[in-house]
Amino acid sequence: MKNNVKNLTNLEAAAELANLAREIAAHDIAYHQLDAPEISDAEYDILRQRNAELEALFPHLLRADSPSLRIGARLREGFTKVQHKKPMLSLDNAFDLADIEDFLAKVRRFLGAEENSALDLFCEPKIDGLSFSASFEDGVFVQGATRGDGTEGEDITPNLAAVVGFPQIMQVPARGKMEIRGEVYMKKADFAALNQTREELGEAVFANPRNAAAGSLRQLDAKITAARRLHYYIYGVGEVDNIPATSQEELIAWLGKAGFSTNPACVLAHDAAQVQEVYAQLGQRRANLDYDIDGLVIKINQLELQEKLGAVQRSPRWAIAYKFPAQQVETIIEKIDVQVGRTGALTPVAWLKPVTVGGVVVSRATLHNEDEIARKDIRVGDSVIVQRAGDVIPQVVAVNLKLRPANAEIFAPLQTCPVCGSAAVREEGEAVRRCEGGMVCPAQQVEKLKHFVSRAAFDIDGLGAKQIENFWKEELILEPQDIFTLQERDKKSLQRLKNRENWGELSARNLFVAIEKARKIGLERFIYALGIRHVGEGTAQLLAQHYGNWDNFYQQMQLLETSANAQEELLNVNGIGSIVVKTLTHFFADIRQREILQAIVQQVHIAEAKKIEAGILQGKNLVFTGSLTTQTRDAAKAQARQLGAKVTDAVSAKTDYLIAGADAGSKLAKAQKLGVRVLSEAEWAEFLVGG
Repeated sequence: MKNNVKNLTNLEAAAELANLAREIAAHDIAYHQLDAPEISDAEYDILRQRNAELEALFPHLLRADSPSLRIGARLREGFTKVQHKKPMLSLDNAFDLADIEDFLAKVRRFLGAEENSALDLFCEPKIDGLSFSASFEDGVFVQGATRGDGTEGEDITPNLAAVVGFPQIMQVPARGKMEIRGEVYMKKADFAALNQTREELGEAVFANPRNAAAGSLRQLDAKITAARRLHYYIYGVGEVDNIPATSQEELIAWLGKAGFSTNPACVLAHDAAQVQEVYAQLGQRRANLDYDIDGLVIKINQLELQEKLGAVQRSPRWAIAYKFPAQQVETIIEKIDVQVGRTGALTPVAWLKPVTVGGVVVSRATLHNEDEIARKDIRVGDSVIVQRAGDVIPQVVAVNLKLRPANAEIFAPLQTCPVCGSAAVREEGEAVRRCEGGMVCPAQQVEKLKHFVSRAAFDIDGLGAKQIENFWKEELILEPQDIFTLQERDKKSLQRLKNRENWGELSARNLFVAIEKARKIGLERFIYALGIRHVGEGTAQLLAQHYGNWDNFYQQMQLLETSANAQEELLNVNGIGSIVVKTLTHFFADIRQREILQAIVQQVHIAEAKKIEAGILQGKNLVFTGSLTTQTRDAAKAQARQLGAKVTDAVSAKTDYLIAGADAGSKLAKAQKLGVRVLSEAEWAEFLVGG
């Protein structure tokens, strides 16, 4: 059981926030990018709640990669990118009536309204599907996009046009630009029919309608989308030239007249008690609906008040999702095995006697870690209560001790990795046991390779997750250095890449060009690409700035194991703590890791870090907006904080600089109105060098 946040030291809180950032990021990718969630919605919500509690009590430990500053995950490959003119935000969650009352109290305080005063609240079912935006010009459909990471989505124009009943032309006069937002879903009957067909063809079945809808909408061939019979409901608008309504209720009614599908189950409420009544009634009807929902969305009805309330970080202040409790059933644990993740984390998984939960047959459940198993006293052979909320792998809630068999088997934590046999070590203060095999462990190799070529690392176009998996299975790329010898080996191969299925001469040539381009990389990106635990983009920036070049960095890292001076120097870098020192020491002390590093370095050119005068931003207030091209926004913020700046999300009269990337929106307009100095990304880079 986790400690009460109030009892944690700064060091303990920092370590847990780092773990949460990595864990939540991995689940975001699984859910939003791969359409294959690994934990339940309820478990995910618990992780985010814990992160929020820690950040509230330790605001000075807010990380550049904090989940509270991020929506969704990066995009999968194969689609053109689309910049959202207005961010597609996520919703905060409520789990009981007290949370709803707290939400309404905050709204009233922000608006300066009297306590318990009535509010018009628009309530709508929370569809368990895939969010989209659709842009119209003068009433004609011109582009569709997924939500993506909230600021950038995937172009799915032909796919969205193939959704049942989606209009190409509005049925009412409409001038100018209008962005419509909604949720694509698959009806339960269509989902069952699709899975039956796939099963008959020997294809993998979808776990639930949400995954089926997401996978169907994000097809490179729109004909497949059309064959899957997807439906949609509109829930609002994004960037518009003219809003033909003053309230959410009027807006949805107008959109219905314009030819869009709107949910007839939407109703108005005026206080928490009425919201609770709507929530309860919807819960009773839930099983009889022909689509999946996972809660009720409550929105402030007046659009003017929505605009006034605005947003905080990743969520609007004017809306909240009242989530349904997870569905529960009882079944038997037949065995427990252990899976190994990218960072070597050993996760125990229960194999269940197959059982249907919420319309999905499940046979596995995550057990999290050995402490959770011990706390719940989970044993092989036990009858257990499992729950899920629209996910793939449910969780074990409790054991029915009355039904425990005499031969129930106690779980014994592994001391070695089940894949490579390396030591499995549990560090002090952590709940997770990890394989120490690193790149030697096959279970970690593929995921580490994916990280190596990821956008913030080497960023090799055409070498995504699927290609890495295939190349690894065929032993074409087993270690990072193999990427840079692929073209030479391909020339000598009997089975050329261009002749393989789903490839061609152009695709192969483009990949080799991308690999050659990637040979030159900045020091900070190279350090990040190594996938060292606790070394994210921000930390990699700090290390690169301090050590300057690869030779110096590598030499000093090798000294960490034996030199107190080297450790002290590293600890003196602002933003580097003892946990990072420990992981760097361990990484560079590993002989096999050093062999891999030397092989990689022979294949690439690592550019020196541009020296920036320390403290040149001391006392300055900065805001970043828009899309950056030379580095991620998180990395830029970390760099600015290292130089003494205070980085905030809101532009005000106290803001000294606004750094505006591509597609900067309302923040840029406000900065110009207030006379705040605005720097482009190029001007920002020059400023850092020249001061």
